[in-house]
Amino acid sequence: MGAFKDSLFSERQNASANAKKALLEKFKAKPPPDDPAVQARAAERRAIAEAREQRAVERRAARAEEAARLAAEQAARDLEAQARAAEEAARAAEQAARDLALKAQRQAARDARYAARKARR
Repeated sequence: MGAFKDSLFSERQNASANAKKALLEKFKAKPPPDDPAVQARAAERRAIAEAREQRAVERRAARAEEAARLAAEQAARDLEAQARAAEEAARAAEQAARDLALKAQRQAARDARYAARKARR
């Protein structure tokens, strides 16, 4: 650690006092709260904060609207999938009925041939 710039205690004490004086003058030079410039800056800050809050409200509303839209789209997709599944099930049942009827028809034809063969003997 380097040595102090001012080697004597009195010089350091004077420098500290001068710094405190400068800080006090800076504080006293600050405009009072009822100054028009200060009030204008405060009003500007309030306006900015209100605009920021308004944008946040709009963003929340937009997010809620988007979530509702996505939920509606998902519900529509789910209904469509259910309709497709029901249609596929109906088609499968119809195909099974056709297959069963065809199997019964073939069985009946086979039985008829067998009976005709037996009747010839």
